Amino acid sequence: MRNDRERLKDIQEAIEKIEKYAQRGKQEFFDNELIQSWILLQLQIIGEAARAMTIQTHEQYPEINWRDIIDFRNLLVHEYFRVDFNIIWKIVQQELPILKYQINIILQ
Repeated sequence: MRNDRERLKDIQEAIEKIEKYAQRGKQEFFDNELIQSWILLQLQIIGEAARAMTIQTHEQYPEINWRDIIDFRNLLVHEYFRVDFNIIWKIVQQELPILKYQINIILQ
């Protein structure tokens, strides 16, 4: 069974994987279904790792909006037809760098 530190590392790794392909730019993201699918999978992994963590970890790091991360994962998995790639790109560009910073601080 994975502990919370390992789940934090899973989030860190998923962000790095997203960054690898997001650096190709917005147009490539919108034109390439494989990159879209890859990024969506990594976002699901982030949400699943957040969901599986203990409430103690969530309470210890309230600066991270765990509920939004988990809710977004649920949308990706259960309401995939509502996915808006403009919003996905905005999350990748604006929200993930903040989350990456927060996770890196926790793991130091």
